[in-house]
Order: sequence, then C-alpha cells, then structure tokens
Amino acid sequence: MGGLTVLSALRAVMPAEDYLYLGDTARLPYGTKSAATVRRYATQAADQLVNRGVKALVVACNTASAFALQHLAAEFAPLPVFGVVQPGAVAAVEHADASGVLVVATESTIAGGAYQQALTALAPNVRVFGRACPLWVTLAEQGPQQEAFVAEVLMHALRGYVEQGPGTLLLGCTHFPVFKPLLQQLLPTVEVVDSAATTADAVYDALQHQGLLNQSPASSTGSVHFLATDGAGRFCQVGQYFLGETILDVELVDL
Repeated sequence: MGGLTVLSALRAVMPAEDYLYLGDTARLPYGTKSAATVRRYATQAADQLVNRGVKALVVACNTASAFALQHLAAEFAPLPVFGVVQPGAVAAVEHADASGVLVVATESTIAGGAYQQALTALAPNVRVFGRACPLWVTLAEQGPQQEAFVAEVLMHALRGYVEQGPGTLLLGCTHFPVFKPLLQQLLPTVEVVDSAATTADAVYDALQHQGLLNQSPASSTGSVHFLATDGAGRFCQVGQYFLGETILDVELVDL
C-alpha cells in the first residue's frame, strides 16, 4: 500500500505517463523479513512488471530499496531502476542542521543501516538517529482512524526525541507520508521529510535525460493499471487512503 504515495507523486510530476502498479499484498509486510527474502520477493514482483513491457522500474518501498535495489538494477539492466532511499536521504540532508536527522522506518530498514549510510555518504558530519516504527505500518494499513488515537501512537514511537531532538524527521517508509500532515502539527519546529516527491523528481530527470519521457501534451493524462497479489477489495478500499483518489479495479496476480 505504501508505494501508492510514491505513485501519487510520480503522477503529479509525469501525468502523461502510463503506470503499472503492483502491490504485494499477499506477503506484506516486507519490513520484518530478512534481506534474502526481500530480494527474492522483489525480484519476483519486478519480473511480473518487466514481462509486461515497462520502460522503467520504481521500487516504491524503502525496505526493498535498501535490500534489493542493486540486485534488481543488475538483474534487469539496462532497464532504469530507481529506489526511494537515496532521494529521501538527499531531501533530508538539504534540511538537516547540527541537531541531526531522525530516521523512522521499518525494523529491517533501520537494522540494515541503508539510510544511515546514505546520509553520512552525502554529509559525513551529519548526526543520524534511527528508530523502528512497525506499529506505524500496521496503523497506516488500517486506513483513516481517530486523530487522537493516531497522534498517541505516533508520539509514543517518538518518545525521547521530541524534546531537544533532531530538527529533521525523515519518513523512511512509504507508508508514513499519510501521517505527515499530523506529524507537522504535532512537531511544528521539526522539518518532516519523505522521499516520494524527491523520488518522482529523480525519475523525471533520469527519463528526460535518457529520452524516455512520454512526449504527449502536458495536459494529457496517462492510464494506471493496478495489480495485487491478494485482497483486491481491500486494496481498493485502503489504497485510496494512500493514493488520495478512488481505485476502482485491481487485477489479481500470482507471483
């Protein structure tokens, strides 16, 4: 579901493109699984999309980007393959000050250190803190809830960092942008950053450079076809919470 926040950003930047979106709903969450399992699942999902003739692949999941991006890029070369970790790190570094960056993500993403490495590679002196927030994924997957309850869950995960903590909060999971407006209310002095918009800009720049952008008029709107591995009805229901618009039809696929 979380990758729908990235899809929304991609469509805002490149509305004329046609999109094929695959949500691996049968095997979520990826954030608690081993690196080897994530790579296997990501490769199977990518196979499904590549076999349908895509011109570029966006890995719209932080855990899969952290563990499988290099493997996918090598496996499907010369197809352009994009992840969300590096763009998110770039956006965070642009806002970071001496107080540092707090990365909130899944257990696997935090344990694997992908964001820590990406951030320090860009800014060696930046202070990086990480906290796994698996309950945020579960909460997001339930769809809209009472704001007071959501706020309690969010702030519980941020305990110890709210007072005199890092001035930049990096949402290192594609599920988490649904909480961004509330987090900005709860933490008015903190810069809340997610990777969706930055990823969309990076994909646009790369496709333009490679001559792969759709040359249709900017006012035209491309198609979107949704695939899921289980629960098509629930995908439509909860997916609109992440995408910001109604999802009417989903094709079930077996990986």
